Amino acid sequence: MKQKKAWRVVREAIKEGDIIVEVVDARDPIGTRNLKVERLVQEEGKRLLIVMNKADLVPKEWAEEYKRKHKDIPMVFISARERKGTGMLRKEIKKLAKELFQEGKEKVKVVLVGYPNVGKSTIINVLKGKHAVGTAPIPGYTKGKQLIKLSKKIWLVDSPGVVPIDDFDELVIRGGFPADKIEDPVKPALKLIKRILETRKEAITEKYGVEEFENEEQILEAIGRKKGLLGKGGKVNLEEAARYFLREWQTGRFTLFEKEGKKKEPFIWNFEEILDEIEKEHLLDPRRILWKYGEKLTLDNKKRVGFREIEGFTVGIATGFKKCDSAIKFLEEITKKKVIASECFGGKWKGVIAVME
Repeated sequence: MKQKKAWRVVREAIKEGDIIVEVVDARDPIGTRNLKVERLVQEEGKRLLIVMNKADLVPKEWAEEYKRKHKDIPMVFISARERKGTGMLRKEIKKLAKELFQEGKEKVKVVLVGYPNVGKSTIINVLKGKHAVGTAPIPGYTKGKQLIKLSKKIWLVDSPGVVPIDDFDELVIRGGFPADKIEDPVKPALKLIKRILETRKEAITEKYGVEEFENEEQILEAIGRKKGLLGKGGKVNLEEAARYFLREWQTGRFTLFEKEGKKKEPFIWNFEEILDEIEKEHLLDPRRILWKYGEKLTLDNKKRVGFREIEGFTVGIATGFKKCDSAIKFLEEITKKKVIASECFGGKWKGVIAVME
């Protein structure tokens, strides 16, 4: 959908609703809150409720502090997938609806808006519960859509407004364009670093050990130096450092809450240096990769994984499995791609090198 048309749909959704629920990814509130949407809601005189979804992936203390700093707007932290906080969401919707009823409204419509992949549809399904019904008997209601009865006077519009991603840098940061294929990766990388510093700067220190810096470019240089991404004269190759940093963010190997993420993951991110070498040599043959790097691959009872996009394919390594089939399945699940070639190795504990598309 083109930008102009997408924004028209969002504007129509805002006009249609009485309560506008802006769904935000709690892990990246600066990146997934949209001030243009919030301004449109204000201009239309509608009630705004911000729902921070995926809150199970951020520390409770951090969520409470963020809410305290933004107390001017009603805000709820939930995990729609885990069904946590959804009762509080219903309570907040009823609270806002009560204000509208006191102003003379007879029926209140709730509309969800937000960027792709923040969980709008999951929240709609959670709110639906067992109350799903057909088109509501409200005069002038848009044909072809459906209203879901939340209570006697509160209805949910079962058609979320998808906020378009307006610029290329944002598309990159959200993983909509592979880091390895960007001609100028430095600009989106610096923008992402700035956002991280504004949201939770400790994440940079926890992941990369960078403590002293004056600007975003110095952080990128420090990351590139640590990873050995150097050019002539020992100078950091900023473009390669930027691609590496964006790739870490896009694949989830770097998040705002690295320590909490590590506790929850049932595996260890590994093989980064080996994948660097594989990428430099453009190796896409699992057998050749095993022959060259097999001795460097850790094999024990701990699940280790790493993958990298190379020339339109994805090379993945997974070890610590009892069966090679399990390792292949695991790689396919984590990358959302299909294995087209693989090489199994090991004894009691096995590993696999795979190429996926």
